[in-house]
Amino acid sequence: MKSNTAGDILGTEDVKKLLMKFAVPSVIAMLVGALYNIVDQIFIGQSVGMLGNAATNVAFPLVTIATALGLLFGVGGASNFNLYLGSGNRERAKKVIGNSLFLLTASGLIMLVVIHMFLDPLINLFGATESVYPLALEYISITSYGILFLIFSTGASAMIRADGSPKYSMYCLLVGAVLNVILDALFIFGFDMGIAGAAWATVISQIVSCVMAAVYFFKMKSISLEKNDFVLKGSIVKPIFYLGASSFLNQIAMMAVQIILNNTATYYGAMSIYGSEIPLAVAGVISKVSMIFISIIIGISQGGQPIAGYNYGAKNYGRVKEVFKLVVGISLVISVLSFLSFQLFPLQIIKIFGDGSELYFDFAVRFCRIFLLMMIVVGIQPASSILFTAIGKSSKGIFLAMIRQVILLIPLLLILPIYFGIDGILYAGPISDGIAAAVAFFFVYREMKELTRLEKEENLKREEAAIG
Repeated sequence: MKSNTAGDILGTEDVKKLLMKFAVPSVIAMLVGALYNIVDQIFIGQSVGMLGNAATNVAFPLVTIATALGLLFGVGGASNFNLYLGSGNRERAKKVIGNSLFLLTASGLIMLVVIHMFLDPLINLFGATESVYPLALEYISITSYGILFLIFSTGASAMIRADGSPKYSMYCLLVGAVLNVILDALFIFGFDMGIAGAAWATVISQIVSCVMAAVYFFKMKSISLEKNDFVLKGSIVKPIFYLGASSFLNQIAMMAVQIILNNTATYYGAMSIYGSEIPLAVAGVISKVSMIFISIIIGISQGGQPIAGYNYGAKNYGRVKEVFKLVVGISLVISVLSFLSFQLFPLQIIKIFGDGSELYFDFAVRFCRIFLLMMIVVGIQPASSILFTAIGKSSKGIFLAMIRQVILLIPLLLILPIYFGIDGILYAGPISDGIAAAVAFFFVYREMKELTRLEKEENLKREEAAIG
C-alpha cells in the first residue's frame, strides 16, 4: 500500500508555498485550454478573416459543453478524492477516481454521437448566419472528433493535481497546446488547408494530451487503481455529481450566455449600422480574450482546491481560511490587471485577431470597454464558487456559479436590447458582473466567520483531549 504522500504535504506544508506549487501548473493548464481556441481564432482570423472568427465563435459552445463535462467528473472526482484522503478513507478515494474516469470516457463518446446526429440544427442554434454557416460546418465536423479526448484530458488533469502531481497535469495540456500552435501554422499556411487545418491541428493536439493524462493513472502517488474501482456505484457517483456541479454549471452557463449573445448580437446587429456579422465576430473575440483572465483566476482557485478540500476533511480549519484569503486576494489582483488591459488597450487586443473595417474596430472597442467594465471585481465569483465546492458545500458553489450568468446576465441580454438595441447587450455585462461580485463577497465573508468558529471548537477539543 502506498504512503499518503500527497496528503502529508497538503496537511503540513506552508499554505503559500503549497498554493504556488499547485496554482502555477493549474493556471498554465487553464491558459492552455483557453489558448486552444484563441490560437485557432488568431490563425483563422489572419488567413480566413472576420467570417472565420465568426465561425469559431459559433463552434465555441460545443467546446464549452465538453469542458463542462470534463470539470463535472474531474473536479467532482478530485474534490471527493481529497476529502476522503483527508479523512483517511483510502478505499473510497480509489473508487472515486475509477468511477470518474469511466464517466469521463462515456460522456465523451455520447457527446460525439449527439453532435453528429444533430449537427445542422446545432450550428443554427449557436447563431450561424448564412455566410458563416459553411465555415462553421467545416470546422465543427472535424473538431467534434476531438471531443472525447478534450473531455478526458480536462477531467483527468484535475484528478492528477489532486493526487499531488500538478506539474504533470500541466505538462499534459501544455504539450498539446504547443503542438497545436505548430500544427496550426503548418496546416493553415504551410499546406494551405484554411479552417480545416486549424480543426485538424486541434484534434491531433487533444489526442496527445489525452494519452499523456491516461498514462498517469497506471501509477498514481496516493493509490493503486484496480479493475473493480471502475464499476459505477450510486453511492460514489452521486457525490461526484454534487461536488462537480458548480464547475459544470458555470461552464454550461457560459455556453448558454454565448448562444444567447451570438443570437442577440446577430439579431440586433442587423438592425444597427454594424450589420449581423460584425457583432457576431466581435462577441466571439471579446469572450475568448476575457477568458484568458478568467482562466487564470480559475486556475489559481483550482490550485487551492486540493489544499482546502484535504484540510477541511482533516478539520484543519485555520489552513482552509488561509487558502480562502489567498485565492480570493490574488483573484482580485488579476481582475484589476484585466480591467486595466481592456480599458487602456482594447484596439491593440482586437487587432491581434486579424484585420477588419473601421466600423468593425469601432464596435469592437466599444464592446470591450463597456461589456467588460466591471472586470475589476469579477474574479471573486468563480474563485469563491470553486472553493465552496472544494470543502463540500456544493449548494453554495452551485448558486455562485449560476448567479453571474444564468440569474443575471442571460435575462439582461434578453431584456435590455429590447429598449436600448445593440447597446443593451453591451451594458448587460457590467451590471451582472457587479451584482454577482457583491453577492460572492458576502458569501465569502460569512464563510470566514464560520471557519473561525469551527477552528475555535476544534482547538478546544484538542486541548481537552491533551489534558484528558
